Amino acid sequence: MKSSLKWFAVLTTIVMLFILLGGALVTKTDSGMGCGRSWPLCNGQLIPNKITLELIIELSHRLVSGVGGFLVLILSVLSWRKIGHIREARFLSVLSFGFLLLQGLVGAAAVLWAQSDFVLALHFGISLISFASVFLLTLLIFEIDKKFNAEKLIVDKRMKFHIIGILIFCLVVVYTGALVRHTESSLICKDWPLCVNDSLALPSNLYEWIQMGHRAMAGAMFIWVSYVAYIAKQYYRDQKVLYAGWIAAFILVFLQVTAGAFIIFSRQNLYIALAHALFIACFFGVMSYLMLLTSRSKKNALAMPKESSLTVKGQDEHDIKPTIPAR
Repeated sequence: MKSSLKWFAVLTTIVMLFILLGGALVTKTDSGMGCGRSWPLCNGQLIPNKITLELIIELSHRLVSGVGGFLVLILSVLSWRKIGHIREARFLSVLSFGFLLLQGLVGAAAVLWAQSDFVLALHFGISLISFASVFLLTLLIFEIDKKFNAEKLIVDKRMKFHIIGILIFCLVVVYTGALVRHTESSLICKDWPLCVNDSLALPSNLYEWIQMGHRAMAGAMFIWVSYVAYIAKQYYRDQKVLYAGWIAAFILVFLQVTAGAFIIFSRQNLYIALAHALFIACFFGVMSYLMLLTSRSKKNALAMPKESSLTVKGQDEHDIKPTIPAR
């Protein structure tokens, strides 16, 4: 059963990724109204008699989302039963299905009733949280923690701040990126990295502010992740899971920023746009795993024998620093 559960979890994770990319595809191709204002039917019909490309894209996304919903529900139940003894398993089971259901309801509401671009932009972030929950469940099922010896990992106060801060900031960047898509602001600025490279003028309208605001936040996240990856390389190489996690995060955020630039250079090439969404989804998954490990840090510290834990005098358990030189 454990082997079949592993492959079922992998399948569910892949389907969740297709749901994410399918949502981005619907937005990029302006196919949201491909089935008209009808849900769950398409133009009020079970089998539409008038087929368009927009209809195929929208209907395919609905079908994949429906299949994904059943898979996530089954995975949640199986995870609850088989690995429910792991502290995070039950929480992630509820979170993954709950946010997928919420994503479906937001999508249905967008079809049935007109929604503002600022509300629609929430859709991708909700899907991202559901994907990350399924991804973490899959890692728990594969017992990745044991392979990384994560039960002995202690995350110091400085690293906790960076992990939590970047994870939250990532959601803000994702929201602004979704807002760029929904307001059709992707090509409002003809150049990169500035809106107009030979001019330092501030944005002149709302769409330019949305586009340049997203670029500024994405750039800030890239700088922040680069800085923490440097810290990990200098001081955390002996903690393999943290070191590998931050190197992976740096590579993914670099690819995401690069893809964002090439969206402009290619004048919104669809494949590059989908790659852009893929990279940020993978990045959020890596950061979510680091967050999961961070949540266990205090428990790991308390479980360590007193003689092997290095507690700095005058600090509580949150500030335990195992092998990190003072800076």
